[in-house]
Order: sequence, then C-alpha cells, then structure tokens
Amino acid sequence: MTDMIQPVILCGGAGTRLWPESRGHRAKQFLPLTGAQSLFQQTVQRAPADTGFAPPIILCGDAHVAAVRDQMGVCEASLLVEPMPRNTAAAIALAVARADADTLLLIMPSDHVIADVAAFHTAIARGARLARQDWIVTFGITPDAPETGFGYIANGASLGEDGFAVDRFIEKPPLADAQAMLAAGGYSWNAGIFLFRAGRMRDAMLTHCRAIFEAADRAVAAGMVDGDALYADPVHFATAPSDSIDYAVMEKDDRVAVVPAAMGWSDLGSWQAVHTLAPKDAADNAITGDAFLHDSHGNLVRTGGKRVSLVGMDHVAVIVDGDDILVMPLARSQDVRAAAKARE
Repeated sequence: MTDMIQPVILCGGAGTRLWPESRGHRAKQFLPLTGAQSLFQQTVQRAPADTGFAPPIILCGDAHVAAVRDQMGVCEASLLVEPMPRNTAAAIALAVARADADTLLLIMPSDHVIADVAAFHTAIARGARLARQDWIVTFGITPDAPETGFGYIANGASLGEDGFAVDRFIEKPPLADAQAMLAAGGYSWNAGIFLFRAGRMRDAMLTHCRAIFEAADRAVAAGMVDGDALYADPVHFATAPSDSIDYAVMEKDDRVAVVPAAMGWSDLGSWQAVHTLAPKDAADNAITGDAFLHDSHGNLVRTGGKRVSLVGMDHVAVIVDGDDILVMPLARSQDVRAAAKARE
C-alpha cells in the first residue's frame, strides 16, 4: 500500500454568495480574496509534492478548465471534467472510479481558507492513520462561536489520539442549539474535507448510493482523454442522482471518523467573512483598490478599478465589478444571492 496521499480538489462551485466578483467562469475559487493568490492556488499549495502528496486531481466543469490550467501554472496536475453539475457525491465518485483501491484520496474544496497549514498537515496525518484502518474520515473544525451557518459533527467513541467515531451529523442548527453544543464541547463544524481509501469509499457507495457510483463509473469508462484531462461521458454522468456526499454516504455509513482540528479555517462564505479575514486599517476598513474613506469604520471596499469614496459610512460593503456595483450592510451579506439572481 502506498503512503502517498492523492489530493482531489473540488473546483465546481459558482460562488454566488460573493457576487458580483464571483460569477460564471470567474467563480469564487479563482479570485484573490485573501492575498495575491486565488483560493484555488492556495488549496493546491496546501498539499505539496515534497510532503507526501501526489500531484493533484482537479475536479471541475468544462467552463472552468481554462481557469484551472491558467492558475496551475507549471504545477503538475490532472483534470477530471464533469459534463454537468451533479453535486458532491457524483463528483467524488468520478475520482473514486479512477483510483486504485488502496490509494488514499484527500477531498478538498477549492474555495476555503486554512491559515494554519502546519495544523492542517498534522490533522491529515492523523486522518491517514484512520483511513488505512478503513475509516471514512471527515475533518471537523473546532468551533469558536455558535455559528448557525454550518453543519455540526458530534464526537462518539474515542479512536485514541487520532480522532473519534462520528456519533451523528447535525444540520445547520438554530442559535440556541449552537450555543448549547459550543458549551457542551465534543462538537465540530463540518468543513467538507474527507480522507479515505478509494476501495473503501467504492464499497460504501455501492452499498449506500449504488446508482450514483455506477453512473460515475460508466462515465469514466466512456470518457474522452484530452492531454492532462479526462472528460467524463455526459450521457452516463447525467443519469447520476444529484446528492451531497454527506447525505449519500457519510450520514449512512457506520464506520465514519472525525478528526477535530483548529487550523484557521473559513469557508469564506460571505463578504462579511472576507472582511473578517482581510488586512484592515486603523478604522477597521478593508480596502482593495483606489478608495477614499472619511469618518467611516468597519467597511469592506473592493473598487474593481474604479475610484470609490465613502463619507460617514460604517459596516457596509461596496463591491465594484465592471458595471455591477453592490452596496449593502455587511450584516446582510447572506442576502447577496437576491441581487445575483436579479442580475443573471
């Protein structure tokens, strides 16, 4: 059995919660939201070849192939192209169908921030030990607030120093439940990062979501190879039911483990989250581009090449992208989709 871990980077999301910058072929994962590099580039660099990782497999849609190749630069990678979105279970099934049974697959979203990469690598090492014992491993984020926008994972029996058996998964909770879980301890946020032996996940999918795996397996077998990319067959892949890996497998299998970790994680799921992580001036303003702010505090301003001025404004986002300008209180960041939908 190889000790090498195979990263599989999920790169298919549209990221409408960060409209107007994130849309279509310029989805959130390809934007430089927390520094000079895009979230996708940061994800690739989190699993470098000299630390025991194989060159990554990038799972993406046809619309994002050019962006992936452009941002990969000289880094070695292979692409696995979905002909249409079928949610995370079918996407992961494509990677599983192509892998040798004993390969450890590390599934990572491409649009998350992990500030403490050393802690991430420590967690992966723990997860790998469990995955080699045929646990399907998920990584939980140690919560530091009663967040209601994330699913939670409840620890079950201890698995030594490496983690816990999962007792149950909990949907995004109301505030009172989130506060109770935070106070009780033994719960973590579900980050959507997974590690497992490919053959173990293949067996789990054949047990819990056979139609999804068989559709993906046929789509890979009938796929078209173009250089570094395999384009899954659209006719077969279209027959896969659309379901998340959480619903299709994780919540049904009886041998799922969680490795809790505090690694500076954020799913960067709103402009408010971008403001929280961004460098800020003395007045708590996070500014990208040419902006003048007077008597204004706690704002997020991304000028998109325009000149933006704020006077007497507190806690608002001003996001400029071409002819689209978004202005809103940062506290209303979850409502962006309404504007994105209206401007489709």
